[in-house]
Amino acid sequence: MTYDDQDIMTKDPLIDHILISSEQIDRRVQQLGAEISRDYVDRKPILVNILKGAFVFLADLTRSISVHHEVDFMAISSYHGGTESTGVVKIEKDLKANITNRDVLIVEDIVDTGLTLNHLLDVLKTRNPRSVRVCTLLDKSTRRIKDVPVDYRGFEIPDEFVIGYGLDYDEKYRNLPFIGVLKP
Repeated sequence: MTYDDQDIMTKDPLIDHILISSEQIDRRVQQLGAEISRDYVDRKPILVNILKGAFVFLADLTRSISVHHEVDFMAISSYHGGTESTGVVKIEKDLKANITNRDVLIVEDIVDTGLTLNHLLDVLKTRNPRSVRVCTLLDKSTRRIKDVPVDYRGFEIPDEFVIGYGLDYDEKYRNLPFIGVLKP
């Protein structure tokens, strides 16, 4: 699907600028799907989608992965409605699947401080998966507090509050086809 990113952006006075266009996202998601497909040949990974922000990314990513795979969901919160992580990580929805001796690929929308992802990795490792890897659409490594592995990275981004393509501000903007930056 094609979008007129500029037209969409100009209709909302709170969007400062487009950081990553819908075309750039589409191209990179296809590349990530090809990389994941190569790495998981003859295996059936379970993609663990972190709700809510990563659902759009997962929808496109799963269609670009050519190997058989499963999908499950977790909801984890550390923002609680603001623009800064509170540092308190809460699991709001857990996996239904048993991941013991499974290849797990965590699908995230954004990794910034690493605190939430580090907590999630600790939790999942207690369940004895065969492997755990991380795929994130966005990496804001300049804010990293906790060193976490990122095996598949869509885009490295600057320290700006981003919205769109599943990412929100107070439950708004998830439907944007691009990654935008809110006006300060």
